[in-house]
Amino acid sequence: MLRYHTTHHNSRNPPNLQDNAPDSLVRPGDGPDGNYPMRARFEKMLREAQISITDAIAKIDGKATFQEDCWTRANGGGGMSRVLKDGAVWEKAGVNLSVVYGSMPQEALQAATERGVDRAKGMAPGERVPFFACGLSCVMHPRNPFCPTMHFNYRYFETDGGVWWFGGGTDITPSYLNEEDMKHFHGTYKEVCDRHDPEFYPKFKAWADKYYTITHRNETRGLGGIFFDDLNDRDPELLFEFAKDAVNHVVPAYGPIIEKHKNDEFTEDQKRWQQLRRGRYTEFNLVYDRGTIFGLKTGGRIESILMSLPETARWEYDHHPEEGSPEAEIMDAFKHPREWV
Repeated sequence: MLRYHTTHHNSRNPPNLQDNAPDSLVRPGDGPDGNYPMRARFEKMLREAQISITDAIAKIDGKATFQEDCWTRANGGGGMSRVLKDGAVWEKAGVNLSVVYGSMPQEALQAATERGVDRAKGMAPGERVPFFACGLSCVMHPRNPFCPTMHFNYRYFETDGGVWWFGGGTDITPSYLNEEDMKHFHGTYKEVCDRHDPEFYPKFKAWADKYYTITHRNETRGLGGIFFDDLNDRDPELLFEFAKDAVNHVVPAYGPIIEKHKNDEFTEDQKRWQQLRRGRYTEFNLVYDRGTIFGLKTGGRIESILMSLPETARWEYDHHPEEGSPEAEIMDAFKHPREWV
């Protein structure tokens, strides 16, 4: 999934695949008037994070490498997708960078952000919203049921009239509960948050539990992490440093958990349970995920939007885990979010 990641797609502005990645997809003067230096710095920071994260993940996998696709659009912006397939550890992992200039329908703005409805007030019916967006988005689906799926997204957004905000977060989706792993993952992000504002972790942890709820199932997609949106309550330099710190702690938070479990033995029944949980993952991403909805409403590059989906998933009619089982244990955590640190 490439959250907030594409211009309005039509026959006049298709994505053009490139042989070589450009130094930058940000062009001064493009898009609405705004903080041009921040746009360029945020893109550079995310590109560096994309390279360092994919290098570290490929090293842990030990078999597969990331393939990079780059594309640009004639009216500005584009993206760089790095995808690993058929690895020893990961079935599928993708990290997508995007820079977007364009105008979007008001309903896309409403889908894109927590306060989108407010931001569309006062606009004439049918009036489009000029915007700039830059984001790095990632999903990793491991083979082993004892290795959790991980997702992150960090983005910077500007719309007409000098409105700007940061959004993002990192979250984890295990199929089996290991409390030490959750203490490590959440503890890593609590330390990141505490360096910037002691109120961040409790606020963003609760926000993640709420955001990643599959409402029609009355359960969460996974075991959370941090999530924030519409963050513009202080100097943008401070929020830039927070986003940089958070994205650069993806590997320290997640990598040790994968190293610990990548060779764990598992049964066919445990694999089947992982596939059922991936079905829930798919339901959330297609029904509720803001970035997926935004990408589809703005006619985005479909391979990037749907990159978040697992290669395989499973649905069984009226499935309930056996009482007292490890599957029932984690279901309780999905239905009743806990504090891990």
